[in-house]
Amino acid sequence: MIRKGEILGFAGLVGAGRSELAQTIFGVDRAVDGEVHLENKLIRTSSDDAIKNGIYLIPEDRRNTGLILDFSICENITLPDLPRYSRGGLLSRDAERQTATEMCDKLNVKRPSVETRAANLSGGNQQKEVLAKWLSLNPKLLIFDEPTRGIDVGAKAEIYELMRNLAKQGVAIMMISSDMEEILGESDRVAVMHEGAITGILEREECTEEAIMRLAVAA
Repeated sequence: MIRKGEILGFAGLVGAGRSELAQTIFGVDRAVDGEVHLENKLIRTSSDDAIKNGIYLIPEDRRNTGLILDFSICENITLPDLPRYSRGGLLSRDAERQTATEMCDKLNVKRPSVETRAANLSGGNQQKEVLAKWLSLNPKLLIFDEPTRGIDVGAKAEIYELMRNLAKQGVAIMMISSDMEEILGESDRVAVMHEGAITGILEREECTEEAIMRLAVAA
């Protein structure tokens, strides 16, 4: 359903099941029905399998489920792939710091150092830190659940630019948002959900607030 190099927005009313769908694709929740395929390959709905195949989730609640706030920026970014930084069974802090610094510079994460606790960053920089964690692993599908909730206007513009650049590089983007302006402005197509089911997918030229709301209430 999601094409390589596009931003597919997911719209719907509260309780439509958008976040639950994202968590199922990433393997947080167990699938009741259906399958996940990536590049014609069946993916088991487990987080381990999703991560191994380049499927990553930037969750709605970044503070509680996207980051370990007591960990440093460096520790959060390298946590998903610690064997990559292991030398003779011991973690190489220099290798961790190098990757963390490169990713923070790439995403313009404002910080005193990569040893700064995640809890001490602003909301926008925390969101970019979650993204940095996954970008270091060469994603194929990135799921953004409410990507700009609780961040300022400047950080929003940066997140939008990052998503567009990732799409240009061939990454498939699934963007869940309750912000109609965000859905209309950033999506290449829009999938609309109602009571756990997709009721329609609109091409960009078809996307209007009225068309989305009709599908959202299954009218």
